Amino acid sequence: MELSLWQTALLSGLIVLVLVLPLTIHKVEENLEAFLLACGLFAVTVSHVWNGHLVATALKDPIKITLAVLIAGLLFRQFNSFLQRATLKAVQQIGLRKTVFLLVFGLGLFSSLITAIVAALVLAELIIMLPLDRQQRIRLAVLACYAIGMGAVLTAIGEPLGTIVISKLAGPPHNAGFFYLIQHLGWFILIGMLLVAALATRVQADHRVPGPHAVDTQSDRSLKGIAIRAGKVYLFVMALTFLGDGLKPLALKTITHLHASWLYWINMLSAVLDNATLAAIEVTPVIDDRTLTFLLMSLVISGGMLIPGNIPNIICASKLGIKSKEWVQQAWKLGLGLMVGTFILLQIVL
Repeated sequence: MELSLWQTALLSGLIVLVLVLPLTIHKVEENLEAFLLACGLFAVTVSHVWNGHLVATALKDPIKITLAVLIAGLLFRQFNSFLQRATLKAVQQIGLRKTVFLLVFGLGLFSSLITAIVAALVLAELIIMLPLDRQQRIRLAVLACYAIGMGAVLTAIGEPLGTIVISKLAGPPHNAGFFYLIQHLGWFILIGMLLVAALATRVQADHRVPGPHAVDTQSDRSLKGIAIRAGKVYLFVMALTFLGDGLKPLALKTITHLHASWLYWINMLSAVLDNATLAAIEVTPVIDDRTLTFLLMSLVISGGMLIPGNIPNIICASKLGIKSKEWVQQAWKLGLGLMVGTFILLQIVL
């Protein structure tokens, strides 16, 4: 649909509000799920894209993620003591830095096979068990979510972004198969994961944590707490579905037919707009390999800057109680540095 001037202005202003308000107003930060849902409903209304299929999708799509969060919460609750002992034993035998490196790089590498959802659930649980204070936990969560977001894009099963790209490029001239994204992005993703894993080794241990039987004050393992977290994740994903569809007409109007370099920086919108939505708009069979690499690398990197940018961010922030401002404080410099560094690397190599 063709947007009018007032629709364009309202949707553009909405993006600014989504970026700014969670970082500046405490009430919004405390109720981020409800705020994003309200923004999503507003965007859909302004864009006039209300329909039964959208409502059904918004209600159905979060179910798989929510069930995964719920089941994982129950399993981790059951086997918590064993996992704590195993994690702390690893720290004692090979040290915290090597443990953290293997955790971040391993989850990033295998997220394309076990899915980003499972990788994020494991990550959140293991972070709680490491001898780290709150700030170090947040830093580790942000770095690991960058790694998971990058790694998960390499196959069609890791996350929706990879699924959409391979599906849209399955025919001529690309004939994309299971290994298509590994072939085109593999080395760039590998370098990125190694870099964030290396940065993660700089986290400092909190020696006040006495051992595997330490009381975990940041994790509510009650059945009620597990259910509430799962409910928040459901609401979060539903809100992003509405927001993505509501903003899609604006994205179609403003980012199609742009040069690869412009697409790279404009795709920083994936920090608030689902990267699968942007990929669905930008990726077509006529896209060349250079442009595809630019746009996909920008999507997977910038998605780590804000909590709504990636499913792993949402899961970890919910589990660890990370607020929007706390996430941004750790994520924006890293994300901007990765964006600039990757842009320069792509310009040289491609």
